[in-house]
Amino acid sequence: MKKWYMSILALAFVVVLSACGSGEEDEASTDTGGNDADSNLTLIDEGKFSYAASGEYKPFSYMNMDNEMEGFDIDVANAVAEELGLEPVQNRYKFSAIVEGVKTGRFDAAVASHTITPEREEQVDFSDAYYYSGAQIFTQPGSEFEKLEDLEGKDVAVSKGSTYQKYADEVTEDVSVYDSDVVALQALAKGQHDAVITDFLTGKEAIGNDLDIEARSMIERSEQAIAVSKENPELLEAINEALKTLREDGTLTEISQEYFGEDITTKPE
Repeated sequence: MKKWYMSILALAFVVVLSACGSGEEDEASTDTGGNDADSNLTLIDEGKFSYAASGEYKPFSYMNMDNEMEGFDIDVANAVAEELGLEPVQNRYKFSAIVEGVKTGRFDAAVASHTITPEREEQVDFSDAYYYSGAQIFTQPGSEFEKLEDLEGKDVAVSKGSTYQKYADEVTEDVSVYDSDVVALQALAKGQHDAVITDFLTGKEAIGNDLDIEARSMIERSEQAIAVSKENPELLEAINEALKTLREDGTLTEISQEYFGEDITTKPE
């Protein structure tokens, strides 16, 4: 009887030890078995960073032979996703509708060269700037137009949904609107307009690709940032942390050098 009782006690002791050991292993597995970067983030698809760009804004975002977007914005978006431990998912969308898409939850974010403006800030939240640019006037070769005031009453083209139309509206009612800046510049080169107002980097790229246009005066400097829904402050904070790391480790500068041959990610003095 005593022998049987001791056997039962020994068996119970083994069971208790096994249970304790199993709990420790499960806890260790929980601590190390996966990336916690997105654990507190609200995302459209778990584990994925769904972002929008237009694919019509070379060299920032444009379509390649595989019908996928590539460019400066795309590389930045992919780098942010990697820093967050998420899979990047690109969504091609008309530029003029991207902010509304972010606002209504169609995408997690927009990485599409959006200039920070008070009007847009009413609709979405913006990250810290990931590059710095500015509006510039472009004309046909030999044009007498140099400054914004020279374009009073003239035919000026801009891209739909861009911040550049406000400058054109200040001086003329004859404003032509295109789906993309590149198409507007191409029309200018064909003699269809007196001027185009667009991002100076886009114009610089067009001239570098032998488009027969000339750069004129800069109108202003601007900050471009990632747009996020106002309902998602945790994601905004995480993106800002990612951008800070990418700036400090030189990744943003490296991406910029690849596309522009210079660093546009550091704020001009």
